[in-house]
Amino acid sequence: MARKLIYIHGFNSSERSHKAVQLGEHLRTWQGQYIVPRLSHDPEQAIAHLSALVDEDTALIGSSLGGFYATYLSQRYHLPSVVINPAVRPFELLDEYRGVQYNPYQNYSYELNHTHMQALQGLYLQQLTSPELLFLLQQEGDEVLPYEQAVAYYQGCKQQVEAGGNHSFIGFERYFAHIMQFLNISLTTKAVNE
Repeated sequence: MARKLIYIHGFNSSERSHKAVQLGEHLRTWQGQYIVPRLSHDPEQAIAHLSALVDEDTALIGSSLGGFYATYLSQRYHLPSVVINPAVRPFELLDEYRGVQYNPYQNYSYELNHTHMQALQGLYLQQLTSPELLFLLQQEGDEVLPYEQAVAYYQGCKQQVEAGGNHSFIGFERYFAHIMQFLNISLTTKAVNE
């Protein structure tokens, strides 16, 4: 049973991501540890930060670029993970955004460069070694990432693919029970008889 859940936010987002906050409210009675770290724009720093947080009782949930990171960590450390409208090949998508960027949620500017793309490419897994550890939540109306790419890449995984929606994944809260079940997280506590 998972004792720690890490929510991994997406590109140019923060620990105040709407889905992260929603999930945190849902987990307020949970006896485990819910962590939403603020991640660097630098993939190497982000993965190092996340790797330092995981242990054998950890489960992961990631959205967009966070889904990409969650996939890598899931397969490397053998952790159950839910990925929401995940980026499959972010080094291709973000290559178009190279140059000066501003993260409004963390209020800082930085330069996205070729080294960052190489780091992302180094985290890409050609094939999933343990697809049973992953649960894909995907909406076909995602206007940022091609949903077909995710459906194909995660074909050996548990999937819930919906028509419509958008990149933010409309109605995320409808899947809380499914997410908890997949990640083996119980929100109920049993009284101990003495």
